[in-house]
Amino acid sequence: MPDRFVEHPASVVIMTNLYYAESPWLMPRNVEKAAALNWIEISLEGDSAHGFGEQLRSMDEELVDGWQVRASEKTGNPLYIRPTVMVIYREDQRFILDNVIPKRGEAGKGNYDLVVISQPWRARVGAEFKVTKVLSPLVKSLAPCGRAVTIQSAGHDPGLDLVQKIWPDEDPFAVNRHEVVKTLKGELGSNARHYNFSNASDDKAMLRYRMHTLPDEISASIGTSTLFAAWNAAIYVAQIEDDRLEPVIASGEYMEATADILHKNNGLWFNDEAFTVSRKRR
Repeated sequence: MPDRFVEHPASVVIMTNLYYAESPWLMPRNVEKAAALNWIEISLEGDSAHGFGEQLRSMDEELVDGWQVRASEKTGNPLYIRPTVMVIYREDQRFILDNVIPKRGEAGKGNYDLVVISQPWRARVGAEFKVTKVLSPLVKSLAPCGRAVTIQSAGHDPGLDLVQKIWPDEDPFAVNRHEVVKTLKGELGSNARHYNFSNASDDKAMLRYRMHTLPDEISASIGTSTLFAAWNAAIYVAQIEDDRLEPVIASGEYMEATADILHKNNGLWFNDEAFTVSRKRR
């Protein structure tokens, strides 16, 4: 981040632990939580990356305090203890950024030109949860002609094949982009007419991420480090819980399964899918 403030001085960076439904407006929906909002504003002095870095590092204690969480008794998901917003900009750019820097006590206006929504949810949750808790609030925060780009894991790849070698019934990516978009249209109701929804074919919507390996790493005898890297990537993407991993790790069966998948496919890759929603001009 310090380098970015040198390369792009007229920038404002905002970080928050607010929920997706709250974050576009930088304000909790609950009145009591809004009153307890922890607003941290950092105006960086100087013009060097080193100096900016030192000033940001001095904020560590405030970050630790502001980003404490507790587990939800209902879902186990992390919930913030204290809602926090951190606003960072260069002091020598304050004047020209005056209309951009959000003000404490004023709910944000939304009106975003671009919202990137990358892997924002647990893959296994249903389309209704994904839409009501995450996608719909972010789409509603778009400015006229603004665009929201959403990326999620799609499966149908060697990474999922590896996971299913250990857990044959595992199907974490059951909700595809078409179902999400259909649910979003239903959630928006009559307001859906104000938006354009992408309907791209798989050729345009699918993205492939390949695990980098050296040419000689996928050979008759694959190194342990490569096997570990491939296995860790597969269980991370599939969001396998720790308590399910422990007996598998103890048995060691995952190593052979990983080697089989790497040999079969000459490597490992993962499929993602992307879709866009844009707000019409008027």
